[in-house]
Amino acid sequence: MNKRPYRMRKRAESQAETRRKIIEATIALHQTKGPAATSMADVAKKAGVGKVTVYRHFPDEPTLSRACSGLYFERHPVPDPEAWRRIADPRKRLRHGLGEAYAYHAETHEMMGHVLADARDHPVMRPYHALWASAAEIILEAWLPRDDEKALRAGLVMALTFETWRALVKEQGLSQDQAVALMERLMCDCEE
Repeated sequence: MNKRPYRMRKRAESQAETRRKIIEATIALHQTKGPAATSMADVAKKAGVGKVTVYRHFPDEPTLSRACSGLYFERHPVPDPEAWRRIADPRKRLRHGLGEAYAYHAETHEMMGHVLADARDHPVMRPYHALWASAAEIILEAWLPRDDEKALRAGLVMALTFETWRALVKEQGLSQDQAVALMERLMCDCEE
């Protein structure tokens, strides 16, 4: 009787578990000290494996960052701005979009605060930035046509950013609802 398939399956399971531990360690370190301060040696120590093992699974930092961000965003799915199109009223779409964006920023602030500080322009962040640019366009559509389209677009991009959320909620102490209401008022030129 050949036990080779059993051993191969066990080995594959063990490798998958080691890979998962490395990714989990990376996520934890990126959330607490940030990507720039996280070394492969730190990851190995946190995962309880040797540095060589980390490199065997992830030959370089970009490969590890992609795996880390993939799992992180799988666990923390981004809002779906396409669904916002069903809201025809411009102010309601704005309020809803800001509400979802700010709820997402609140959920992910430990990670995104470090990641944006350390790796804002890293290629792994392109989809994140593209999401918020697309979200601004979807909100903008409900307001068009307007003479001040360029300024409104810029304001929407700014309103949706993590940095704006952090400034309003974390630094100024506004509640989520207060931050949304303030940005809505600013974006609507204080018209009522």
